[in-house]
Amino acid sequence: MPFFSVDALDRTEEMPGFLGAFVHSENMTVVNWTAEAGATVPEHSHPHEQFSMVVEGEFELTLDGETDVLRPGRLALIPSDVPHSGRARTDCKIVDVFSPMREAYQHEGDPVVRTSKGLD
Repeated sequence: MPFFSVDALDRTEEMPGFLGAFVHSENMTVVNWTAEAGATVPEHSHPHEQFSMVVEGEFELTLDGETDVLRPGRLALIPSDVPHSGRARTDCKIVDVFSPMREAYQHEGDPVVRTSKGLD
């Protein structure tokens, strides 16, 4: 069955101060991040839609020139190809969902759920 414990997943440091646990399906990637206070995401864009939700802490997100602070209960939808950047104002736990699947974030050993075949 496609159930996962975030604590049991391997974590990879994709950027300084950001450790991610990754799960992939045929159409999306879900990342559970832990971010250290002060860690930054440089401005970038990608063809994937991205949904970001802060579970703990405060994360300052700049999206297409507009800045807001994400706290638990505040969500952001980042459209395809829109420039964005961010900074962890405190230690944070963040969940990001990317669609389609973000192949650049695939690592050996990451769980991949196939909708027609079950868990790999």
